[in-house]
Amino acid sequence: MMKTAKLLPVLAALILAAGCSGYRPAPAAFHEALYQPYVLDAGDSLRVTVFDQDNLTNTYSVDQSGYIAFPLIGSVAARGKTSKQVEQAIASMLRQGYLRDPDVTVEIDRYRPVFVMGEVGSPGQYSYVPGMTVQKAVAAAGGFSARANQSNVDITRDINGKVLTGRVVTSDPLLPGDTVYVRERLF
Repeated sequence: MMKTAKLLPVLAALILAAGCSGYRPAPAAFHEALYQPYVLDAGDSLRVTVFDQDNLTNTYSVDQSGYIAFPLIGSVAARGKTSKQVEQAIASMLRQGYLRDPDVTVEIDRYRPVFVMGEVGSPGQYSYVPGMTVQKAVAAAGGFSARANQSNVDITRDINGKVLTGRVVTSDPLLPGDTVYVRERLF
C-alpha cells in the first residue's frame, strides 16, 4: 500500500508528460515562409495579359503537374516559380518566332484554397484571401465547435517541397494551400 502511494505522483507526472508529447512548435522555416515571395503551385489561377494580343490574354490555371497550358507555346512550368518568373518565361517563349517584343504581365487571379479540419462547424476547403489568419479561416468554416481548443491549432504547410506541421496561435497568418487542424480541448 505504501509503495502504491509513492508511485502515484510519478505516474501522474508520466501521464501529464505523455499528454504534452504531441506538442510540435512551428519550425523556424514555417514563419520565414510568410516573408518569402509567393511561389505558385497546383490550384492557383493566373491572369496573363499580353499587350495588344487579346487572343492570348486570359486566365490560366496551374494544373496538377504544375504547368499552365498557354496558346502557341504549349506548357509553361509554374510550380515553385513566382508570377514574375512565369511572366519572363512566357515572354521568352513568345519571342522565339511568335511575337517580336511581347509585353507580358502575370498576376495571381485566385490563390489555391486552404483546408480547415477538426473541431469546427463545417470542415472543408475554403478560398484563400490575402491577409487571411487562422481565426478568419475558422470563421469561414463555421467557427469553433463547443469542444474546440481555441488557443492554438496545428498547421500543415508545404515549404520548398517539404511538408511541415507546427502549432501556432489563432492570430497567425495563413498561406495558400495550408491545412488548419483544430484540436479538441482536454477539459
